[in-house]
Amino acid sequence: MEWRALPPIDDPLELTRAALAGRRAWLVGGAVRDRLLRAGVAGGSGTSRGAIPGLTAGGAPGSKSPSAADLDVVLEGEPREAARALADTARAAAFALSEEYGGWRVVARNGAWQVDFERLRGASLEEDLALRDFTVNAIAQPLGEPGAPAGETIDPLGGGEDLARRRLREAGPRAFAEDPLRVLRLVRLAVELDLEADADTRAHARAHAAALTKIAPERIFMELCRILDAPRAVAGLELMAEVGATAVVLPELEALRGVTQSHYHHRDVYGHTLEVIEQVIALQEEPAEALEGDGGLDREAIAALLAEPLADGLSRGGALRWGALLHDAAKPLTREVRTSDGRVTFIGHDALGAQLAGGVLARLRASGRLRAHVAALVRNHLRLGFLVHEPQPLARRTVFAYLRACEPVEVDVTLLSVADRLATRGDRSQKAIEAHLDLARTMLADAIGWRAEGGPPHPLLRGDELARELGIPAGPRLGGLLEELLRAQYAGEVSTREEALVLLREGLGPLHVGEGPLAGQ
Repeated sequence: MEWRALPPIDDPLELTRAALAGRRAWLVGGAVRDRLLRAGVAGGSGTSRGAIPGLTAGGAPGSKSPSAADLDVVLEGEPREAARALADTARAAAFALSEEYGGWRVVARNGAWQVDFERLRGASLEEDLALRDFTVNAIAQPLGEPGAPAGETIDPLGGGEDLARRRLREAGPRAFAEDPLRVLRLVRLAVELDLEADADTRAHARAHAAALTKIAPERIFMELCRILDAPRAVAGLELMAEVGATAVVLPELEALRGVTQSHYHHRDVYGHTLEVIEQVIALQEEPAEALEGDGGLDREAIAALLAEPLADGLSRGGALRWGALLHDAAKPLTREVRTSDGRVTFIGHDALGAQLAGGVLARLRASGRLRAHVAALVRNHLRLGFLVHEPQPLARRTVFAYLRACEPVEVDVTLLSVADRLATRGDRSQKAIEAHLDLARTMLADAIGWRAEGGPPHPLLRGDELARELGIPAGPRLGGLLEELLRAQYAGEVSTREEALVLLREGLGPLHVGEGPLAGQ
């Protein structure tokens, strides 16, 4: 086949049909399920539902959904040969996935799509479908020939009817025993697709939740990320707890239950954490609603920042949800009751929590970048609240100190502090919330500007120039002077080299290593 005659390179369905022409193969799983959901197809009983609307040559036009970019194919024959045929046809990469099932994956060069191949398990397609996780994923459709209309669906377990009823049901009695990760997948599918797991499926999931300890942490992390990144993330966390998964995969979250707080809070730490996640989701969806005011909030800049890819397939917004999940994780370890007035305190839970958050994500095999990002969110989530008690508007040097301490999460952690404050509705909360939001509006504008400028201002003098002008060697003393120069520039106190030198010479007298007003800054 001439390359110019191939289907478009971003059309995985037609490329797969072209590569496997003449072979018996079926689409299964999410691609079929999601097209049924989009089409609103209801089902009755039986093995055939008819052609799936929208699943024609080329798939769903213009669709960028996971089902359009991620296909699962089962076939008679060797998956390796099928994968290499598609890789050759599409000029893509192919590699082995599973030694147990002989699975192979083909990924487009531009990452726009992937196709997974597995051989049939069992003597027939129906037996293969019975071995899958949930009935909604046990619907198949013949792959068909290039350019041909879509074939009729094969649905022996009634997955189409379950979709019509918005029901999530296990495909067979051994579904969770064969792969305990399906306990988390149940939660993920429920919140991503807005399905309700039936009572028997929940009970069987609960019976196998303890076996999640046998699952590779990377697989658990992927499911948790998708649960937390879903619009109904809080419902997902509640379902996780209901089926017994939270205590196994996130014991730090389970430990927050029943940890009471001061009278400024209206819920225990667990309930508060869920509310903070809800507020973070609301801020992501519409940042202006909670932050309306005269500050001229740059909603587009906030939305663009939260949409930036960060690490492990997560955007900054996804990482912010992890920060919300873990921001108070150290409270059980730091809880004390003051003898003077009986007030509950959690002194140091921010610093200890940063270490704990990093440890949780390391256990789940998250990347170093994500661990550092979430730890920074947890470490700094109280800073803005402390500044509410400073004279307003804040001195520019104070703003500089906040942004400098929080970078590179200046905007993110300011949003987290807003969510934290909105979820704290105990005694005298309304006045405290209003004061916090007033400060957050102005700080967000400063933080967005800080990021747009790439951080602090460019120094009026380089370190070597400063050392020569002041006659001091490189070292902590020089570093302190450079930082003082940046503070002064940001505050608008100096704008020329001459003014900078005058300021720094005035401050040089009392400055000694480990002493003086500039030491350690």
